[in-house]
This record gives sequence, structure tokens and C-alpha cells, in this order.
Amino acid sequence: MTESVTEFEPPTPPAVPATGRWQPLPRRGAVLYAGSAAVSVALPGTVAAAMIGPVLLDVPRWLPAAAAAVLGVLLGGSIGLLRHRRIGWRLDDDGFATRRGGLWRMETLVPVSRVQHLDLERGPLERRLGLATLVVHTAGTRMAAVRLPLLALEDAEVLRDRLARQVEAGDAL
Repeated sequence: MTESVTEFEPPTPPAVPATGRWQPLPRRGAVLYAGSAAVSVALPGTVAAAMIGPVLLDVPRWLPAAAAAVLGVLLGGSIGLLRHRRIGWRLDDDGFATRRGGLWRMETLVPVSRVQHLDLERGPLERRLGLATLVVHTAGTRMAAVRLPLLALEDAEVLRDRLARQVEAGDAL
């Protein structure tokens, strides 16, 4: 009788997609971004329209409030979707970078040597959509942490693990 021996190979972690190039956030996070922006625009606009509209237009209070709420949700949601599309991240040998904005673009690079520790945060809506926020805590900077919200959970875990390995490799030198 011949016995076949199979060697156990540990599962390989999923690779971070195309590191070194700017990566967009997953589309499923756009819903949360758009909803947040819609509420932020619609709520103050609705209150202002309910207070000022009846004085200027001599109409019932609910009419300008309802119009402002609808316009605020549409405008805020559109702004939120546009802002979500303008956020990206990159991981390479130099470190972790984020990029935000269209007209006023802000890029932040966290060199591997400055990383103190890494966190993943997940609120109830993020958990429901399979998303996470990666928090990179840094040393000796004006901003103590760099946050990248609404990453796919798998990407966030792989980014955290890969960045942690880069930090450990840098400490070993």
C-alpha cells in the first residue's frame, strides 16, 4: 500500500490590489458618504427655510421646509457621491498615502518609520456593508492619526497587516 502524504500549506492572505498605484474606495461606501452629506446639507436648510420662508413668501411653514429638505437631500447626496469618488489610497515601500479632494487636493504620506500602531474601526452601518475605517497612528506629527474611512474590510485588514509587517521589518534594521 502506498500512502500519500500531503503537506499542509497555510492559506495565503489576499493581496492588496495593485499597491503603488492610487486605489479608489469601494462603491458600496458611497451610500454612507452620500447619506451623511445629504443630512448635513438638508437639516440646516430645512430649519432655515421653515423659519424664513413663511415671513418672505407668506406661505405655510411646511411648504418651504419640504422644498428645502428635498433640495438639500439631492444636493447633499450629489456632493457626497462626488466627494467619495475623490478619495483614494496607496501603499508602497515608502509608506501609506491618502488623497482627498478635487479642487483642493490634499495628499498625506505616512512614512513607515512614523507608524506607531494601526487600528480598524467598524460602526454598525460599516459592519452591515462589509466596510472598515483604517486608522494609522503616527509619531511626531501635527496630526496624531491618519484615517481612511469606508475601505472594504478585506482591503483594510490586508493593508493593516502589510503595513504592520513593513513597520516590523523597519524596526529590525
